[in-house]
Amino acid sequence: MEITKNSTIEDLVEKIPGAVKYLMTAGIRCIICGEPIWGTLEEAAKEKKFNNNDIEKFVADLQEIQQNLK
Repeated sequence: MEITKNSTIEDLVEKIPGAVKYLMTAGIRCIICGEPIWGTLEEAAKEKKFNNNDIEKFVADLQEIQQNLK
């Protein structure tokens, strides 16, 4: 899966083990407490007032998590 700022939260959660924990730790989504998981990574991050540099870091971190699975 190619991870970009336009990746949906749903795809990240379904396809990358560890994404839920990473996103929750980053403060993007509280998936366990039932917050909706649709929308893109960028939309979710901007909702939480993260800037473009933060979003680029989230993309890079998630790509690294995905690489470590291989």
